Amino acid sequence: MATQNIEQEKQEEQKKKRKKGLLILLLLLLLSGTGYSLYHVFRPKPRENVSIISGDFLPDGKDAKKMSDKELADTAQKKVDDSRFNMMIASTAKIDTQTQQGTLNIKNPQTNRYPINVVITDDQNGDVIYTSGAIEPGEEVNHVQLEKTLAKGTHQATARFSLYDPKTKAKKGEVAAGVSVIVD
Repeated sequence: MATQNIEQEKQEEQKKKRKKGLLILLLLLLLSGTGYSLYHVFRPKPRENVSIISGDFLPDGKDAKKMSDKELADTAQKKVDDSRFNMMIASTAKIDTQTQQGTLNIKNPQTNRYPINVVITDDQNGDVIYTSGAIEPGEEVNHVQLEKTLAKGTHQATARFSLYDPKTKAKKGEVAAGVSVIVD
């Protein structure tokens, strides 16, 4: 009987071990299944290549035609004419000591496309001594009133011609010339 009890205990121990093994195996399967499910739920989604088409496309030709050599030359000449500027200012200005008025010839020829503003500054100290205001193409200034009193003598100055777009009034460029201002 003692041997029977020992064998029964061995069998029961083996059953318990099998049950434990099966339980562990089931637990592992359950955990791996849960892990696999969680991985598929929370994993980063693969990016799909998507073609994006944006913008407008050039339509087929309809009414356009090639420009003739004369039309091309006329267009080029107009561009050159529009960019050309003739600066006209006398090299000397004669100013009266008492009144600070005098003669200075500034012209904006009719052939120019741009209205101008002329600012004359004293080369010695940079002070503005005269501002013309707008001078349209075809207009001129002959008589000036200095904005700053100058002492008797000859003063070297710089006249800056600012060119403006006639429609937008935006500054397009600037050119400069030297002027001697003689105060008597």
